[in-house]
Amino acid sequence: MHRLTFLIVWTLCGLPCVAQQFITKGKITYERKVNIGAYYNSEYGSTSQQKLDQVNSDFFTLQFDNNRSIYEPLGNIRNLIFSRTAVDNIVYKDFEKDWVVSLKNVFEKKFFISDSLPKIVWKIRDDFREIAGFNCRRATTMLFDSVFVVAFYTDEIILPDGPENFSGLPGMILGLVINRLHTSWYATKVELNVDERKIITPQGGNPINNKDYDQQLIKSLKTWEGFRDRIIWACKI
Repeated sequence: MHRLTFLIVWTLCGLPCVAQQFITKGKITYERKVNIGAYYNSEYGSTSQQKLDQVNSDFFTLQFDNNRSIYEPLGNIRNLIFSRTAVDNIVYKDFEKDWVVSLKNVFEKKFFISDSLPKIVWKIRDDFREIAGFNCRRATTMLFDSVFVVAFYTDEIILPDGPENFSGLPGMILGLVINRLHTSWYATKVELNVDERKIITPQGGNPINNKDYDQQLIKSLKTWEGFRDRIIWACKI
């Protein structure tokens, strides 16, 4: 019996060991899609839908190393009213310092926000899908009491990051859907090369915290009607 146990252990030890590879540095390209027609149709009826492209598509990159990242537009953002609502954001995160710095343009007014990383309460689900060649698990959360968010993350990329201000899952978010905003982000490419010199804190003048940003945002949009809440949600994500 002891001899048989020894032979089994010896045989297993002689087999090649296949270990999961974890990515700590790289660059992710996201395609951000906004269904403009559906958005305006839900607010104003079908007549406005005829004047707009159905889907507005833009691209962003997220460069990251072990504990930092920079998210920024790739090329020009299309000049549609809703798509100009804080979607050319530059977001820098430092997970070691638990800090995020954002540059946001809201209807030609610039905001420079510096504060701690948002604490998002996620619920991890038991379904999966493949995104950009990675097996991703679904997670959900609720923002602003009524905005349901679906994320797909992979633990093969260990930084708990994602597009915009989203983070806090046990891996990198490669897919994100916010139906109330008719908006989605999906990774189209993951590269292992990264220019770490570009992962730096953006500069934008005197910073404000999230509380001050919220107050200024509400004040700036106080005369807006109709889709004011959705604009505020889009500016705060």
